[in-house]
Amino acid sequence: MSNKSWDNISSATKSVWAGEEENFVEGAAQVPIVNSVSYSYDDLDEWFDVATGKRKGHIYSRNTNPTVTVFEEKMRILEDAEAATSFATGMAAISNILFSLLSPGQRVVSVKDTYGGTSVVFLDHLPRFNINVTMCETHDQDAIEAEIFKECDLLYLETPTNPTMKILDLKRLIAAGKKMGAIIVVDNTFATPINQNPLTLGADLVVHSATKFIGGHSDALGGVVCGSADLIQKIYEFREINGATLDANSAYLLIRGLKTLDIRIEKQNKNAMALAKFLLNHDKVEQVFYPGLESDIGHEIAKRQMKGFSGMLSFSLKGGFDAVRNFLPQIRFAHRAAHLGGVETIVGPPRTTSHVELSEKQRLDLGIPESLIRCSVGIEAIQDIIADFDQALNSI
Repeated sequence: MSNKSWDNISSATKSVWAGEEENFVEGAAQVPIVNSVSYSYDDLDEWFDVATGKRKGHIYSRNTNPTVTVFEEKMRILEDAEAATSFATGMAAISNILFSLLSPGQRVVSVKDTYGGTSVVFLDHLPRFNINVTMCETHDQDAIEAEIFKECDLLYLETPTNPTMKILDLKRLIAAGKKMGAIIVVDNTFATPINQNPLTLGADLVVHSATKFIGGHSDALGGVVCGSADLIQKIYEFREINGATLDANSAYLLIRGLKTLDIRIEKQNKNAMALAKFLLNHDKVEQVFYPGLESDIGHEIAKRQMKGFSGMLSFSLKGGFDAVRNFLPQIRFAHRAAHLGGVETIVGPPRTTSHVELSEKQRLDLGIPESLIRCSVGIEAIQDIIADFDQALNSI
């Protein structure tokens, strides 16, 4: 179904119904899990037409799968994209974008506050292929723009950033990238399509770790890229060969998660705002990073380009990592885990979660102190979350 047919339809309705217009086998009301590896054809001409893309259908599930296709279509419509393709994980999605679209001698401009796995690709892997990467100070929009204007083949942005919740001015930086003819990629994992739609601001591609808020129940790995049809085709062809395919069972779980995405994000946005305000005034907390706070350096930009401020926040404790070591075990209603975006509150320091691949010095160079705690706020009653955090803080 065309994007136009979804005009004036809310994201909540898209999350439930998008991609499900066709009748399923035996009249099933829910998307079936199709675990078949291959698909049989009696007519060789029809088989050839499907194999060459002249007709809709499936040949082999490393390439396409009926359950996976529904997930991709839901994400395509939620991000108002021409096309979408999916992956086994979020990092598979990010890696496939970079390695399918970049060539030796080209230049990437990004920021220092990208997710740790992304930083590893930038710092360790792309340079081995003679691809130059410049990672700018995230808070300095002037410096980022200046680097773009020097030379830029691909501009990679992440906002809000993981884990310090910095906000990039997408409209400004995308405009600069467009002037240089760069491919513009935005990691929208922390925001989700409910809070932010980078393609409507001019980005070429938007990427999600679907493992996080998209799935929402911490039980399925996945990644997805949405954007222009020609770029998605190139990325899909690369993924088809390297085999980083999303499986049908995970796709089904992600589809199930998407149906409650809107109501989950609405609740998590509210809970994160309330928790951030509480932490801001606690005497054991050194600093709170949340763009919904009026005191946050990125607040005004976030207000312009986001519909909600995310269920993610981070905060640093007075007393360094010893305070973190004492605080985390005292929390009752939170998983201490390397994850985010689930219905349960999840906490952890970057040294064991988002930036475990980096050394302490590298984390400090990225502006990530050892006293920092990343918090994915769940859908629990906010008074219980606040009371729990309060008693844990007071135990330090």
